[in-house]
Amino acid sequence: MQYTIQDIQSIIGAKGIVVENTIIENLVIDSRKIIFPNSSLFFALHSDRRDGHTFIEEAYQRGVRNFVVEKYFDFNKYPLANFLLTNDSLEALQTLAAKHRSQFQYPVIGITGSNGKTIVKEWLNQLLCDDYTIVRSPRSYNSQIGVPLSVWQMNEHHSLAIFEAGISKTGEMNHLQKIIQPTIGILTNIGEAHSEGFTSDSEKLLEKTELFSNAELIIYCKELISDENSLPAAARKISWSKNPDATVFIKHIVKKTTSSNLEIQYQQQNLTIDIPFIDDASIENCITCICTLLALNISWSSITERIQLLHPVAMRLQINKGLNNCSVLNDSYNNDVSSLSIVLDYLKQQSGNASTTVILSDILQSGIEEKQLYQQVAAELKQRKIDKLIGIGNNISKYHSIADFSFTNQNGEIITQKEYEGKIYVADFFFTTCGSICPKMTTNLVEVQKAFINNPKVMLLSHTVFPETDSVAVLKEY
Repeated sequence: MQYTIQDIQSIIGAKGIVVENTIIENLVIDSRKIIFPNSSLFFALHSDRRDGHTFIEEAYQRGVRNFVVEKYFDFNKYPLANFLLTNDSLEALQTLAAKHRSQFQYPVIGITGSNGKTIVKEWLNQLLCDDYTIVRSPRSYNSQIGVPLSVWQMNEHHSLAIFEAGISKTGEMNHLQKIIQPTIGILTNIGEAHSEGFTSDSEKLLEKTELFSNAELIIYCKELISDENSLPAAARKISWSKNPDATVFIKHIVKKTTSSNLEIQYQQQNLTIDIPFIDDASIENCITCICTLLALNISWSSITERIQLLHPVAMRLQINKGLNNCSVLNDSYNNDVSSLSIVLDYLKQQSGNASTTVILSDILQSGIEEKQLYQQVAAELKQRKIDKLIGIGNNISKYHSIADFSFTNQNGEIITQKEYEGKIYVADFFFTTCGSICPKMTTNLVEVQKAFINNPKVMLLSHTVFPETDSVAVLKEY
């Protein structure tokens, strides 16, 4: 699904100054996080603390040429830019996301509740990744701004979407419902979070369940909803409870040292399952996930097997101290393009001027054609100036290539990648004052050279890692 700037102008009903009808692929609200400026549309949002219009200059300097704004100013300062003028930039962002959402007919899960939204979302992603190609909210993108940015990720390669919806006062869920338009609604719980925005828990519940107004299926704990008639009558409902009047009857919970055993009754079947948690919150979130999988007709044998692999959502953006004054950023819980983009931004924020290395395994079940997928990965790494990539796996290794280069050799000649096109070549790295491993490596490479001296398809290329001291003359002598 592609949108030109003129398409977007029509969707959001904006006045405009359109210099060039650019194709828009990325929506941005932060001038510090611009990765692909040529295809980005910057929304100048304003709040009580900050006005996005003050960052237009910075975004323009970073290469952005498409803007949604709320106020007139001297557009002539930015002669190459397209400007769409609206009454409300946030409303325009939400309208665009809602239109984008309406283009797709696959299932969309909308999750709301006071707590547990992110955990349930991440667990469902893990539990269902074998059955669907999933797009989901990054981190906790569940606000009036985060939800439209999440929904914008949807494309034709996906077959399931999972989005969070968080609110802090009345009137907010109506906007999020129009954007997410969930076909499946999940209510995790009702707690104290954001209570200051509501007069009572019942008002909070009524506001949250507005997300489900057009849902085909609703999953919830029966104790949370005293009047189930308040839910949409046309929706199929799956409730769970420790009382037998629920769809999923939790008959017994036996907590062990590191796991719990659940005895469940569902559709007149008695089922048992071990889950790898003993705390109440995790058990409840697990039950919610089990109900969702049952609703999606995942076999009980698959459910029991997959639940065993769940673990706390703690392996996201963890920074650990490593050797040699290194820091290790662990984001191994998920491996997909959306998660990669988030962690790369965080890596660059945390690294400052230090060098950066990314260790990345094959990305499976992305729904994107393999070559296109790794071209996108390469672009993400290049845009953020990652110093080194260690790729692990058959797929990612296929698409490794050496970047274009231009260096001076020991004869003062300029050597580029063109001299090596269509060749098999061995690249090694040394410095002329190295007294340990470099002489051994060079001696061994002499044997490689002797073996292939008459084969024009095989070449050797030795790089000095200290070009500031290893001059042409020094290299010649070496």
